[in-house]
Amino acid sequence: MSDLKEKLREKIEGWRPRTAKLAKEYGDVKVGEVSIAQVIGGMRGVKGLVTDISYLDPFEGIRFRGYTIPETLEKLPKVPGGEMPYDEGFFYLLLTGEIPTEDDVKAVAEEFKNRKDVPEYVFDVIKAMPKDSHPMAMFATAVLALEKESVFVKEYNAGLNKMDYWDPTYEDAMNLLAKLPQIAAFIYRWKYKDGDIIPSDPHLDFGGNFAHMMGIDKPYDDVARLYFLLHSDHESGNVSAHTGHLIASALSDVYYAISGMLDGLAGPLHGLANQEVLRWIQGVKEKMGDRVPTEEEMKKFVWDTLNSGQVIPGYGHAVLRKTDPRYQAQREFCLKHLPDDPLFKYVDVLYKVVPPILKEHGKAKNPWPNVDAQSGVIQWYYGVKEYDFYTVLFGVGRAFGILANIIWDRGLGYPIERPKSLTTDMLEEIAGIK
Repeated sequence: MSDLKEKLREKIEGWRPRTAKLAKEYGDVKVGEVSIAQVIGGMRGVKGLVTDISYLDPFEGIRFRGYTIPETLEKLPKVPGGEMPYDEGFFYLLLTGEIPTEDDVKAVAEEFKNRKDVPEYVFDVIKAMPKDSHPMAMFATAVLALEKESVFVKEYNAGLNKMDYWDPTYEDAMNLLAKLPQIAAFIYRWKYKDGDIIPSDPHLDFGGNFAHMMGIDKPYDDVARLYFLLHSDHESGNVSAHTGHLIASALSDVYYAISGMLDGLAGPLHGLANQEVLRWIQGVKEKMGDRVPTEEEMKKFVWDTLNSGQVIPGYGHAVLRKTDPRYQAQREFCLKHLPDDPLFKYVDVLYKVVPPILKEHGKAKNPWPNVDAQSGVIQWYYGVKEYDFYTVLFGVGRAFGILANIIWDRGLGYPIERPKSLTTDMLEEIAGIK
């Protein structure tokens, strides 16, 4: 058994009495109330899920195992010669709640290398799809095709104690996560680069190997490491995370769960936001005659946009009440590596003028930029100019958090999700309308 798996076993067994005590002795304690607006409005803000992997702090942004994004980037071991942490070490943090040592990171990296080979039939499935299929459809299908490899299914069918469900789930999660960079890069090269596939390099880390297989030079390896980390988790209630949890709660294996997660992520209200922001920024650039505007010119443009009833994409967040730290981390990268890029200059001017205007406008609870206001620009700069592929990158990152959550859900024995529905008549009776 690997050191990581043994560490995880200790953590899970130590955690179980906490959840058991809460359910048995404090099960009747009320966590909150639900309003009709929340019932009709997609359950927004309803406190009904559990995760210890990440928490969205309104003022500090996403916390991974209690660490803010700046703390996470500072404390995790860095790839030699790079600025960003190993994604392998980040996954160790998500699973255990502890900052890994250099040896811990090397051990996880070795595990990923031993599990990264993708069966040829998966590539055959991708090749059999129409070339103009959406890359997210290809990605979700490729993950689903791997389902026959599930260790959990084999052990469950052979007879498995409920308290041990997490063990083969861990194996499936490690196997799948290790393969995602090669699957994603293959889709990119197959669909957009005339099928010129670049083989995996066994000597590279998770993010570095992905950049290599994409065919993009340094520092895109750091872009990948940062991008996967920033997009890994966002509590449990967003569509992709909740979909993964929900499917896995039925004891469907992680291949089903992650394929379904990707389907949810592909929606324009969720994972497609980054490409919509980039498209909008490019439209602004075109309207400005490809000339970087002054702050006064941009202020006028923003006001004209708002007064016409349109929104400024990439600004605002349902929970955050400050600049998204995910945006800030990418902004710092841009200021160092692409300060003179024309598109980044537009992003920079917007960052300076939009928040004060949105405050004055008064309709935005959070006038600050979110992660989507920046991420597409970086991908475009390094040559990934195919909008539809951006959500595949998001999906690779999001798998980190969801897989960690599913392992812990199995370790703590969480049941199948089954919220109760009401009819409209019932809601009207509750409201006193009838």
